[in-house]
Amino acid sequence: MGLKLSKKGLVGVVLMLVGTLAFLPGLIPSSGQAATFALLPAALLLTYGTYLVGTDGGGRPV
Repeated sequence: MGLKLSKKGLVGVVLMLVGTLAFLPGLIPSSGQAATFALLPAALLLTYGTYLVGTDGGGRPV
């Protein structure tokens, strides 16, 4: 049982992975201000990647 993703879905998966990895420095309690500012782009990447994967298949997106 595979996901059968198109190019749009694969780009979404990559954006989700990059967004998730960008969150990691902000989770460290002693992280600096740069890590805190990186949380907004990380959230945007994760959100847009999730949108791309969710709308990749046919039918109504969930």
